[in-house]
Amino acid sequence: MNLNRRDFLQQLGFGALGLSIATTLPTTGWALPTKTSKLPRSLPEAQGVAPGGLLDFVNTIESKKLNVHSLMVLRHGQVVAEGWWAPYAPQLKHTLYSLSKSFTSTAVGMAVAEKRLTVNDKVVSFFPDDVPSTISPNLAAMRVKDLLTMSTGHDKDTTPKLREGANPNWVKSFLAQPVDHEPGTFFVYNSGATYMLSAIVQKLTKQPILEYLKPRLFGPLGTEGEDWEVSPQGINTGGWGLRVRTEDIAKFGQLYLQKGMWNGKRLITEEWITDATRAEVESKGGKGDKRVNDWIQGYGYQFWRCRNDAYRGDGAFGQYCIVLPKEDAVIAITSETGDMQAVLDAAWDHILPALKRVGLPSYKAEQTALTKKLSSLTLLPEATNTTTTAASQISGKSYAIADNTLHVKDVSLTFGKDGCIFKLQDDKGDHQVLCGINRWRDSTTTFAVAPLMLTPTPVPGGETRKVAATGSWQDANTFVMTWRFIETAHYDQVTCRFGSEGVQVEFQSSLSILSKTKDKRPVLEGKVAA
Repeated sequence: MNLNRRDFLQQLGFGALGLSIATTLPTTGWALPTKTSKLPRSLPEAQGVAPGGLLDFVNTIESKKLNVHSLMVLRHGQVVAEGWWAPYAPQLKHTLYSLSKSFTSTAVGMAVAEKRLTVNDKVVSFFPDDVPSTISPNLAAMRVKDLLTMSTGHDKDTTPKLREGANPNWVKSFLAQPVDHEPGTFFVYNSGATYMLSAIVQKLTKQPILEYLKPRLFGPLGTEGEDWEVSPQGINTGGWGLRVRTEDIAKFGQLYLQKGMWNGKRLITEEWITDATRAEVESKGGKGDKRVNDWIQGYGYQFWRCRNDAYRGDGAFGQYCIVLPKEDAVIAITSETGDMQAVLDAAWDHILPALKRVGLPSYKAEQTALTKKLSSLTLLPEATNTTTTAASQISGKSYAIADNTLHVKDVSLTFGKDGCIFKLQDDKGDHQVLCGINRWRDSTTTFAVAPLMLTPTPVPGGETRKVAATGSWQDANTFVMTWRFIETAHYDQVTCRFGSEGVQVEFQSSLSILSKTKDKRPVLEGKVAA
């Protein structure tokens, strides 16, 4: 029987043990954070870790072209290995995608500890003004716990309906979706459910979860500069959109490994961590059976169970916070990979065995090789030595672009000794990227990151973004640039083909490269402006 809204509301009643491996890592031109506290560093073998296994992991990642951006391995609370594939760097934030969910879960756990809510509270009880006129029994039964465990009863992810719908009130849109199954009985990965958790915390605390977490989580962990995307109503998106640094991810995992204790102070209750990280429901996803698939090991409160009795928060394209309680270890990874399982497989094949060594002898040669490898990681494309006179002939010339759906009016390339500036004018104004020749150059740009399938959600104050770019001549008339938007997972490849009649400019996003599909942006056709 369905309840009408009025009847339903009435019923509710309203260290420093050795030289850090990363000491020789290259840095970019951006300043390091000034207040961020760092985890203690140690040599791997001092913490019972075989450096050769860590080196094998890195080599596997590179040989399989898994496009990892950063790695940090902790043992006994000490960083034993860390590396960033240039142009990614320690001081840069990284978009976490669904790894954000584990932070949202943490905010809910803190609010529960403050007795602001319980996991058995009904979802509709928090939003009396947004419930539909007719409330189905399944919607009425949906609890906070069902949001946490992705068992809301929806038959499919609600996120597209929220993000692409006409109603800017995402809470109202979520509550309007049909709930096909009894809540708690049917798992479907549902970022809209996590958004609702964010909305609930904001409703109860009168502040977005980012602000709520700053004095309770980020401040005590010694992080700074974190930001989070927002919905049209100014609610942090919850299920995606948090940006923090790799070391912040590692600290978060270490906090969970330590059962919620940090520097002698309890930040999260041990009961919450136990509930959040155990298998509350059967999960779905990935390929193969439980022997090989880390997506069917069970799901907790916005955390996945893993093989090898581990658990993790993870996000699209390979953002990982992996906690291994038996080994007293944490692995933090950021990337843009098309094979997330392969990254986990490499961790189980190489890092896990390295953690299980006992009575290690000296591994000086392996340590030296690991240190050298981690200090020279890069995603720089292979250099080309093409000789061309085109650069001097086209440098500074403006090319008028034919009518196009991007509303681009003109482009230009201006070359210097070891770099160039690409400029583009469209209906939104002037944009540019500083690009090195066979090396990375850092700058900021107003170019947008190639859009995802869904409408992007903004970061407050995020009109400009950091970019590292490199380019090279592929032949006498073809200049190819790679623009890495280095606080996201993504990049653009931009190909400029020059001929006697003018220029063609073709864009290809990393997402289209991963999916082997054609970029939706048109090829621009331009002629030298009169």
